[in-house]
Amino acid sequence: MKQNQLGRSDLYVSEIGLGCMSLGTEENKAVSIIDEALSLGINFLDTADLYDAGRNEELVGQAIRHRRNEIVLATKVGNRRIEGQDGWSWDPSKAYILDAVKESLRRLGTDYIDLYQLHGGMLDDPIDETIDAFETLKKEGLIRHYGISSIRPNVIREYVKRSNIVSVMNQYSMLDRRAEESVLPLLGEHGVGLIARGPLAGGILTDRGGAKADRIYLDYTADELPRVRQQLLELTDDHYTLAQLAIRYSLSDPAVSVVIPGASSIEQLRLNVSAAEAPPLTTEMIAAVRAITRPNTYTAHR
Repeated sequence: MKQNQLGRSDLYVSEIGLGCMSLGTEENKAVSIIDEALSLGINFLDTADLYDAGRNEELVGQAIRHRRNEIVLATKVGNRRIEGQDGWSWDPSKAYILDAVKESLRRLGTDYIDLYQLHGGMLDDPIDETIDAFETLKKEGLIRHYGISSIRPNVIREYVKRSNIVSVMNQYSMLDRRAEESVLPLLGEHGVGLIARGPLAGGILTDRGGAKADRIYLDYTADELPRVRQQLLELTDDHYTLAQLAIRYSLSDPAVSVVIPGASSIEQLRLNVSAAEAPPLTTEMIAAVRAITRPNTYTAHR
């Protein structure tokens, strides 16, 4: 599988990675999906301490323990459990990040993380303190690089301006083109790689996703979404499945380093990875997709 440089870092990632959130909590199943992903050429695995309260990191760690050096391993930080309180609390403080990384390393069974990502972020966070935490971890050799996972353009701009992030994880698909307005041009200008999550729009952009299209999705109504999906299907002809078209579209901007569709089965994984064999979209195909879909815009956090 083709590999791309992640931003300006020394990390080279398979153009299709694996978003591990959908793996479930059963060890044999999760490990078998990761095993298959690696055999198909995927080398980028993305998890988070938040997923299944740390269980996801443990499963990823089990799957890669004998081949750690083959993997570009990414995880996330910023959400914490507070004893006596329900749910998760947001904590981007330096003290918490320096503490949380130790637990992630333990669960992952490794002594370093290739890409450590802030799992969210707001303008009123102590941004300089958060950046200092990541820089400290780099100096200590516990992480190689850091990035953020955010759909807030105002937050992304601050980290691009003030830090050494190498990546931004952002939702991007044929049905969610918000990143095209300002995020992708910004990242392209500064050599920061986009990690595109949600390229299949929650399964809508798959051949079996018709039943999922009868609802509101972003600014698409439940009446128009099935029509848009059908028009996209008509573009596929004999060259692409709908999922392949969707993944190739998300990879078509040069600022995108990797897409990370999730997979809860080996069948789904193989369908996703088949997009690596499909041809890149021509400028005409990209224009055709954009004529059918709309250039969504961010209404908040601009």
